[in-house]
Amino acid sequence: MDMDNPLRSPIALLLLFLFAACSGGSPPADHSPRQASHAAQQTDRPSSPTDPMASNDPSPSTPSQPQPTPAPAAPATPQTATFGGGCFWCTEAVLEQLDGVLDVTSGYMGGSVEAPTYEQVCTGATGHAEVVQVTFDPARISYETLLDWFFRSHDPTTLNKQGADVGTQYRSVVFAHSPEQLAAAKAKVQQLEKELGKPVVTHLTDATKFWPAEAYHQNYYRGNTRQRYCQYVIAPKLHKLGLDTDPAKAK
Repeated sequence: MDMDNPLRSPIALLLLFLFAACSGGSPPADHSPRQASHAAQQTDRPSSPTDPMASNDPSPSTPSQPQPTPAPAAPATPQTATFGGGCFWCTEAVLEQLDGVLDVTSGYMGGSVEAPTYEQVCTGATGHAEVVQVTFDPARISYETLLDWFFRSHDPTTLNKQGADVGTQYRSVVFAHSPEQLAAAKAKVQQLEKELGKPVVTHLTDATKFWPAEAYHQNYYRGNTRQRYCQYVIAPKLHKLGLDTDPAKAK
C-alpha cells in the first residue's frame, strides 16, 4: 500500500464515499427545498389590495368627499334712473313695459320749490321738470338700454317742447345718479348727434331731490286709456315703438 498517496488510504476513501453519499444530487445552497417552498408560497399567496407584493393591483381609491352646494348668487341691487322727456304720462307708459324695470314713478325734479304741486309745476315758475324715476334690475336691463328707450320715446332735438306740450317743465333731461350714468348719457348724446346730424338739446345733470307726483298721475295710461290724450298721443307712440297699447297685455 502506497502510504505516500493520501487518496489511496482507507480513511481517505471512506471520507470520499461519505461525502459523495451526502452531497450527491443536492441542489446548491441558494436553491434549497425550503427556499423553493418559500418562493412557491410567495407566488401562490393570493394578493390583496393592501398587499405590497401585489404591484399590478390598483390602489384602492379614496371615497370622494361630498362637495358643498355653492350658495346661490346674490340678486343684483336695484338701481335708480331719472328721465324727463316731456309729459311724464308718456314716458311712464313706455318704460314700465321693459323687462327688468321694477317700478316707474312719475314726479318732479330740478326745481327750487319744496314739495311742488302739479299746478305749480305747470306754471313753469318752480323750475321743475316732469320726470319719471325708474327702479331697475341691472342684471336684467342695463342703464344704456334704458337710455336707448328714453331717447326713442321723445324728440331730444326740440328745446322745452314735445309736441303740443310747451314749457321748461317739458324739457328733455337726464338726471344722473352716479358718475357712470352721467358718462353713459354723454356718450349717448354724442352718438345721437352723429346719427341725426343736428344738436341734441337734452340737458345732462346730477340728480337732485325727487318729488313724487300726485296719486292720480301714477300709472296714468293704464287707468285712463279712454282719455283723449292717451288715445291720440300715448297709444300711437306705444304702437310706433312696438309696445303693447292694451294695458291688460302689457307687463
